[in-house]
Amino acid sequence: MSASVKAVHEYGIPVFEIVAARALVSFIISYADVKRKRISVWGNNKPLLLLRGAIGTFSLICVYYSVTSLPLAEATILQYTHPIFTALLAVLFLKERIQPATLLCIVLCILGLYFILLPELNGSAEVTLPTLSIIIALLGAFGSSIAYVIVRKLSQTEDSSVIILYFPMIATPISIILVWNEFIWPDLHLAIMLIMIGIFTQIGQYGLTKAMQTQEAGRASAFSYVQIVFSIVIGVVYFDEIPAIWTYIGGAFIVAGALVNVFGQRFGRKKLIGS
Repeated sequence: MSASVKAVHEYGIPVFEIVAARALVSFIISYADVKRKRISVWGNNKPLLLLRGAIGTFSLICVYYSVTSLPLAEATILQYTHPIFTALLAVLFLKERIQPATLLCIVLCILGLYFILLPELNGSAEVTLPTLSIIIALLGAFGSSIAYVIVRKLSQTEDSSVIILYFPMIATPISIILVWNEFIWPDLHLAIMLIMIGIFTQIGQYGLTKAMQTQEAGRASAFSYVQIVFSIVIGVVYFDEIPAIWTYIGGAFIVAGALVNVFGQRFGRKKLIGS
């Protein structure tokens, strides 16, 4: 999906138009799923559902902007700083305790972010990463964390299909309004690519959901970090983007932190149950 977003943008399609296309496809598929289940599209906790949709829209715009303005590998890696924000938000709003594994995850993610930005900080970068794009990428990760915490809260009262539907329900009209004066009518090739962005997104969501249902959550989450490897390969092969050594080092720290968080909490729960 990220590679398709970057490729479409290189043809001159604005970010808001890409968001609109992705949201429209997701809305059609998600609405059909809700109707298939014969449940109300409005849900129970409407204010929180609307907030989830708004935060998700903000986060998606940030993610797509960072993907189109940063090398694919760096944009993807920066998205995986979200465990830092999720842990802090869970403490504030869900009253969860920070586990030692989560503290170690935060430290490793911050170290990883430092190494990625190190060439920028000391002025030795051969290709300078735009500071605004880095900030927006981190805002996207922060927004994703807020959405994740809200979804965890909503899952107590709402069907998962309704939660998913509210995102494109909010994102579609907002993105259409934002792109109104910059809309570029795509040719058939670009139209197909825009549709595929929405389809790739749904496939990814379906795959992750099935993984969570059939595997332990920690194991399923760990495999999602293969996305970073895919982004590096696609970036090199299709966009001629060669990541700096600092990107590999920083990415390794961030992935290690995320995996420590996943498996550390899993080990802690097993130990608690055993005692």
